[in-house]
Amino acid sequence: MMGPDIQGMGTMGQARQKRRAVLLVEDDAELRDLTAQLLDEEYDTIECESAEAALATMLIRGRDIAMIFADISLPGVMDGIDLACEVKMRWPLLPVILTSGLPRDRLRDLPFGVDYIAKPWQPLSLLIAAEQALASLPIR
Repeated sequence: MMGPDIQGMGTMGQARQKRRAVLLVEDDAELRDLTAQLLDEEYDTIECESAEAALATMLIRGRDIAMIFADISLPGVMDGIDLACEVKMRWPLLPVILTSGLPRDRLRDLPFGVDYIAKPWQPLSLLIAAEQALASLPIR
């Protein structure tokens, strides 16, 4: 029989590793939910539907966020590229992956260090890109 699972502790007194959080920024609710379900297997997800909401979330909970996955076309004043620029200026080591249904050559320049996945992406492609981006982070 296993011992009780005390908050922050695994069974038999082993500490449970804190899961890393991905900030998911997508205005399409269905796609946002699907992406969150896909990422929830490995990561905690925080969902936003605009770049402005995502930036506000970063300002409040930035230490909890390990990566941002954002659509480029978003409602509001800022788009995903604007969000990536602001994030890279404030948190230069934070991995950012942008996505869009537009061909890469029709997009304006992405900030240095920002990855891109074209829509429609395959679930495995997203998981691999997230794992590669997070693997480069220093452990906190």
